[in-house]
Amino acid sequence: MTIRHCVFLKFRSDVSDKEKQSIYEQLAALGVHLKIDQMSYGPNLSPEGLHQGFVDGFTMDFPDAAARDAYLVDGKHKEAGARLVAALEGGVKGLLVFDIEV
Repeated sequence: MTIRHCVFLKFRSDVSDKEKQSIYEQLAALGVHLKIDQMSYGPNLSPEGLHQGFVDGFTMDFPDAAARDAYLVDGKHKEAGARLVAALEGGVKGLLVFDIEV
């Protein structure tokens, strides 16, 4: 059972595209020592207009819930997560996380 970890973001307006890319790359690098099968990231492309301000995001696929849980408590994840939250509008309020089985 693959777990898809979906994270939707509201970056502060002063956060550059270069900084966003750097944050995504730091998160993607976690796959070197954690079981992350795939990561995708970028701006919302939906034409529906239902994003509620969450106009950026990323997904990570984990082979199972145990791999996702190991990611959540990992020190390097916490470091990258703190950097991400600091770049968001309202801190943690600029973050929405939703995990699904695929």
